[in-house]
Amino acid sequence: MAKFLLKQGRVIDPANKIDGIRDVLIDNGKISKIGAKVKGQGAKEIDAVGLFVMPGLIDMHTHLRDPGRPDKETIASGTRAAARGGFTTVCCMPNTEPPIDNQAVVKYVRDTALSDGVVNVLPIGAITKGLKGELLTEMGLMLEQGAAAFSDDGKPVMRANIMRRALEYARQFNVPIIAHCEDLDLAQGGAMNEGALSTEIGLPGIPALAEEIMVARDILLASKYGRIHIAHVSAAGSVELIRRAKHKGIPVSCETAPHYFSLTEAAVKNYDTNAKVNPPLKSPADVKAILKGLKDGTIDAIATDHAPHNIEEKNIEFNTAAFGIVGLETALGLVMTKLVAPKILTLRQVVEKMAVAPARILNLARGTLSEGAVADIIVIDPQAAWIVDPQQFVSRGKNTPFAGWPLKGRLLHTIVGGKMVVKDGRLLA
Repeated sequence: MAKFLLKQGRVIDPANKIDGIRDVLIDNGKISKIGAKVKGQGAKEIDAVGLFVMPGLIDMHTHLRDPGRPDKETIASGTRAAARGGFTTVCCMPNTEPPIDNQAVVKYVRDTALSDGVVNVLPIGAITKGLKGELLTEMGLMLEQGAAAFSDDGKPVMRANIMRRALEYARQFNVPIIAHCEDLDLAQGGAMNEGALSTEIGLPGIPALAEEIMVARDILLASKYGRIHIAHVSAAGSVELIRRAKHKGIPVSCETAPHYFSLTEAAVKNYDTNAKVNPPLKSPADVKAILKGLKDGTIDAIATDHAPHNIEEKNIEFNTAAFGIVGLETALGLVMTKLVAPKILTLRQVVEKMAVAPARILNLARGTLSEGAVADIIVIDPQAAWIVDPQQFVSRGKNTPFAGWPLKGRLLHTIVGGKMVVKDGRLLA
């Protein structure tokens, strides 16, 4: 395995309270030495002057569509998109065909990732069989095969007694339940956020309460029965509920996605189905609340909710188009442009939300540049400007509302387990 020496980059590693100019020596797949001046005999030197050196990002919420929908994404294409976006570990959601609801499918995903993938892939097992919200899966057996947590993402667990049992079951293994919070009765038939704009353009709305009510329910259940992680938080009321729950010591964590702090519901005004997501994009007041939640620590993590679709499911009438956008290749640029540049978050906070917190929530030995740790590392150029071009995506999904956007901050190198996967922005795999 190649030996690398990253020279004189700005190393940002919140786990070890490092933020300064350092050399990083990578040897035999591990971080061998970090210091002001490190000698690495026989190491290939990489000039990192003026660049940021950070732990590889961890995406808690990715849809790889495998098994079942290779027309949308495969583990091969999805992990390459992840590497190109700075993610060295991705957690893939279970709403596949068939769903990841038993140990055989978990094993399939793990084996396929080892043979075809270029980053670490951790399957998220389903909470209920068939994602039907009725019978619990055999979580223990899925954990033995490598599942990292449990979710019925894409669908909520509507029955409170089933969610209670899931929390109790997962608590035995100290893993979180990842909750897709949506009251299906309130959301039924909706295509965008309910409000003045939905009325104006004649699209059926989904009230913010559809998310907030289920967030409140799941927080109350977590206060008694186990640890909950709230996926894709988009509404101001949800942020406030989670903030209060944390103040009370309830074991709750949460994530948001870049589209929820970069866009408002106005993105669908011209019926752009690439901006149709679930939960839907919200009002400027909701975006303001998301930004505040990120800044004050209420929102623990930033995940992509990468949801690739083919053109046949997006380039159709708005009401019948699929929900979801791709995010692996734009997330870092959006974070640098929308959060770091306007000083909403520091770089240290970005690493905490995109590497340290996901590792902590999922009990992973990742998200750090400690000596002896696995060498999952990214190098970014904070000054590089680029234009989002979906046709340049490695992902099979091109469904992004950010096409043509100018972004700042570009991924240069991605190192996974000591292996250079992306060099100078180009995939080597």
